[in-house]
Amino acid sequence: MIDPNSNPTRRDVLQAGATGIVAASLAGGAHAAQDVNSGGVPLRPLGKTGEKVSLLCLGGFHASVPEPEKESLRLIQRAVDEGVTFLDNAWDYKDGVAEERMGKALAEGKLRDKVFLMTKCCGRTAKDARSNLEDSLRRLQTDHLDLWQFHEINYDNDPDLIFAAGGALEFALKAKEQGKVRFIGFTGHKHPEIHLKMLGKPYDWATVQMPLNVMDGQFRSFQHQILPMLNKRGIGAIGMKSLGGTGDIIKAGHLTAEEALRYVLSLPISTLVSGIDSEAVLEQNLKIVRSHKPMARDEMASLETKIAAVSADGRFERFKTTQMFDGAVHQKQHGFA
Repeated sequence: MIDPNSNPTRRDVLQAGATGIVAASLAGGAHAAQDVNSGGVPLRPLGKTGEKVSLLCLGGFHASVPEPEKESLRLIQRAVDEGVTFLDNAWDYKDGVAEERMGKALAEGKLRDKVFLMTKCCGRTAKDARSNLEDSLRRLQTDHLDLWQFHEINYDNDPDLIFAAGGALEFALKAKEQGKVRFIGFTGHKHPEIHLKMLGKPYDWATVQMPLNVMDGQFRSFQHQILPMLNKRGIGAIGMKSLGGTGDIIKAGHLTAEEALRYVLSLPISTLVSGIDSEAVLEQNLKIVRSHKPMARDEMASLETKIAAVSADGRFERFKTTQMFDGAVHQKQHGFA
């Protein structure tokens, strides 16, 4: 096992990658007898937190897309009623509107106690983290978060900023002691090496969120470099960007949405954040997850081979190579216009 207080070596990464291949091949067996909730949505353990969460997670950014607002609130409430009880959000999504709508939907539907509520911190200093948390709790109309994750650890020095004296982790630990935050994790979509740096810092993370899709294995792979390490250390793995962030690979006809989702759901993850921006997409994704049977390793390999020619250069994972997916607040933190 890799020491969480040490910096992972290349050998650690290679061993973890090999383990990942085995883990993926065992995904069917590992999750074949999983629990389901009252909505028929499978439940999986969230690492070693002791919590079980819905395999499908509602992404807060997309849930706030529908207009008028009442349609957005109805979408969130229906998702929870249907069994999607892990909710994602972030302090900066739509300048706070995403958190406000989610908070209103939960309060109006009296649903707060039925969900596992996660949002993300954009601040890198203790002062900014405190301000972020105060805003998020107010907008979400709750006195605590089930999970608070440092958002977009995308720049090489983000881990150092988080762990610096007076950095964001300093406040997050106090918030956890005060019961305002139950668990702490981090997210990022740029490069697995930045995740490795964060995992090498002296903190035992509850969760890590990262891009996982059928293309990822061939380009700057989180599946091979990060996922096995999380599984070995009992850290809850949260997948995102299963369609490549834009869904262009689906639009180009290389994959179907069902193939893309089933592939990621067959990995040893705790939950998948899905960009559900309408009730039609909710219904589609619920149908897939409710009937989900993990792919066999040969079926997964077949999909990987099918899109190999368009995967190796990252053309359908532009979040890894451009700033087009980086939040404005994070670009500003690092001096970008």
